[in-house]
Amino acid sequence: MDASIEILPIHVNTSRKIIHVDMDAFYASIEERENPKLRLNPLVVARDPRQTGGKGVVATANYLARKKGVHSAMSAQKALELCPEATFKTPDFTLYRKVSDQIHEIFAEYTEMIEPVAFDEAYLDVTHNKKQIESSVEVAHQIQSEIYAKTQLTCSTGISYNKFLAKLTSEYQKPVGVAVVLPEDVREFLDKLPIEKFRGVGKKTVPKMHDLKIFNGQDLYKRSELELIHHFGRFGDVLYHHVRGSDDRPVAYQRERKSIGKERTYNPNLTSELEIEDELKLLAQKVAETMKQKQKHGKTLVLKVRYSDFETITKRQTFTEFLDNSEETYLFYARQLFDEFGNSQRGIRLLGITLTNLAGMNFENMTLPLFNQD
Repeated sequence: MDASIEILPIHVNTSRKIIHVDMDAFYASIEERENPKLRLNPLVVARDPRQTGGKGVVATANYLARKKGVHSAMSAQKALELCPEATFKTPDFTLYRKVSDQIHEIFAEYTEMIEPVAFDEAYLDVTHNKKQIESSVEVAHQIQSEIYAKTQLTCSTGISYNKFLAKLTSEYQKPVGVAVVLPEDVREFLDKLPIEKFRGVGKKTVPKMHDLKIFNGQDLYKRSELELIHHFGRFGDVLYHHVRGSDDRPVAYQRERKSIGKERTYNPNLTSELEIEDELKLLAQKVAETMKQKQKHGKTLVLKVRYSDFETITKRQTFTEFLDNSEETYLFYARQLFDEFGNSQRGIRLLGITLTNLAGMNFENMTLPLFNQD
């Protein structure tokens, strides 16, 4: 037994009301909203592999395509093989981000305690919500209705007293579902849950679980904490707590942003110095605008370059002082990094500029001139 592992008593906090909101086939639904004809056939949001030499991955698919076995993160070529009649639509992340921001504005009408997970999902702590609605189920229904009224998009919601259960519950009645797991329902709900549905149990872990005769939550519940730690390390301890309905992670609504950046993909590829200069200037401008909007500045500038053969390089430069929040400053150092490490003759598929080592703009960490330099 690992002497560093301390076995602590299980603590189950049932006082919180947490909603996990998961948009239904988000990217595909937006494309169908923009072009209703796409609803009539299987739709795969990915670049058409017939035009990319088989490259690319699926961002999402509508439910007609999912019935054919297509799912997110699958290769676009595999999706084509499974569903040759599908329409392939290149993702429009600028549009998806705009819609996501609109949805998060709706969340903010109900609570400040919002933890975004991706464009299409978030955790909300509505224990003490702005509208003083006692029922978390009623909050979920109102959010669903408002999202649909303002965006014509649907979502599924899972409601429970912690994030682990809320996430599981939101997947229980998709699409357009509202499902709740109360403390008294946890044992029945988790016992019959297939082990594959437990968060973190992936393709590599499932065979090991089956070898141990663990096929569902009931089988998992019977194993001791020490036994699970022995077989799965610290993840075993997480599983031991989760199968008992324990997850004390708060909704991380005050999480500090660690980086701010912009990147763009090009088709056709950039092949001239003038094109690269123009694109770096545009990226530098967008990053500077966002940094000013977020009232942040940073000490590290990162340049990302992806070539036509998909090789990606990332180079960074860190400074002792915070960089000026200006397009000119970011462009100068990004160009300097590209001149040192880049190669325009290889064809540029993607460029990105990111600032890290961020801090808020305040008098304590700003460098100010002491004398007029005129």
